[in-house]
Amino acid sequence: MATLEPRSPYSPEELGKLYPKNLELQQVQILLRHGERTPVNARFKNAGLPPNWPYCSPATAMSSTVLQADGSRDTLQWKRRLQAPGEGDVPTLLAGPKGELDSICQPGELTDRGRETTLALGQRIRKLYVEQLGFLPSTMDQSSASGVHLRATPIQRALESVQQAFVGLYPPSARAAGVPPPTIVTRSAMDETLFPNESACKRFRELAHEFAERTAKLYNDGPELAYINKKIGKWMPKDSPVVKVDSHPRLSGVMDSVNASSAHGSATKLPSEFYGKKVRADIDKVCTEEWFSGYQESNEYRKLGIGALVGDLTQRMVEHATKSCHDTTIAAALTSLGAMDATKDKWPNFASNIAFELFKRTDAASSSSPNGTIWPSREKTWWYSLFSSSRSSQPVSARTPLAQWPDGEKSKLDDYYVRLRYNDNVVTVPYCKPADRNFNGDETFCTLSAFKEAADSFTPKNWKAECRMNLGQPVISGKTEPPPGV
Repeated sequence: MATLEPRSPYSPEELGKLYPKNLELQQVQILLRHGERTPVNARFKNAGLPPNWPYCSPATAMSSTVLQADGSRDTLQWKRRLQAPGEGDVPTLLAGPKGELDSICQPGELTDRGRETTLALGQRIRKLYVEQLGFLPSTMDQSSASGVHLRATPIQRALESVQQAFVGLYPPSARAAGVPPPTIVTRSAMDETLFPNESACKRFRELAHEFAERTAKLYNDGPELAYINKKIGKWMPKDSPVVKVDSHPRLSGVMDSVNASSAHGSATKLPSEFYGKKVRADIDKVCTEEWFSGYQESNEYRKLGIGALVGDLTQRMVEHATKSCHDTTIAAALTSLGAMDATKDKWPNFASNIAFELFKRTDAASSSSPNGTIWPSREKTWWYSLFSSSRSSQPVSARTPLAQWPDGEKSKLDDYYVRLRYNDNVVTVPYCKPADRNFNGDETFCTLSAFKEAADSFTPKNWKAECRMNLGQPVISGKTEPPPGV
């Protein structure tokens, strides 16, 4: 996991194959990982890694909405500096490696580099969906603004990343006068399902801890950790001198410092041993298995870790929206759908993204509804609406498992197809490989019905209630429950 190196825009020949004329794009939902950030904890000071990084220039130009004495609102411009107790508890301003007092980042904060890469992601989204496909309007006006919906986790770097991506998609010059500022939907931390939420879901925390312990037993005494220790073990702290999956810092914490520092300037670098190709490959292999093998082996893990989010995505496709999230969201979604192998594939890079694209077949008579759209009848949307649509007149909820739908309702999903693109590369959902579950033998285009069936298999009925079930029960039974279709 490090900085994403995006591919060049699709060529006309590639576009013709990726977007065939007899499939019309109806909707796009994008999950994007936040951009580059500082480590979430200061580590390896003994290896020369400075604890305070001067890569957050917005700290010198911050603004807040304030109340005036007359009841009106105003904007207060201010500059942030960070302070901590120094020697003898004397308050001391934090300084960067060259004595910088301004632009100092907080732990886990989106850096200037992270803003650049998420802005560039928004620009690539604009290039594809505005300039090449004409799916989105080139200028956002009052009518088209309602088709763009944004969502972020309550973690600041995710919120700032979605803001940067939006500005890349619709810079000020592409927003008409009078268009209201964008609304960004967030949730409280205990309600958040946009990432695997161990804090809010007790049962998922049990599951995650047991899979982490299993990984520690598998790898702590193995050749991968032996090699890692040979190269960087001398910089581990005295109270935890050996790098392990469950050391202090954990192996995933080591990875955090390695990847964050590799993405930034020379003033905040670790010794070269940390960046050796095999060291990084072994760290990535073990950490990816620790964090994501549960999605590959346990339906309960999939259901409580990522099922609510996948259920949301599927529901909006049935009901005819970019979201900023985290690396654990990206990998969890792909692994749960069988499109990523936690034992072989790599940890998602900064600014990684998944596009969920919904298409309608245009060369066949639709039996869906009189106007040929998915029930409930709605015009084609440009983006993803997270909390809209009245259900009072619907015979069944879009969230209801497809197996419980009457046959007459199931047919309304006919001629609709779903495709996933991960970092601009098309991926295949294994459940969609049988011929009756895809478009003319193209396994990358999954019928909406089949995609919903796959998602239904691990979408919880009541996430909060199920998070309180099975507490204390065995997690790893020896019986593997692979993702749907695997």
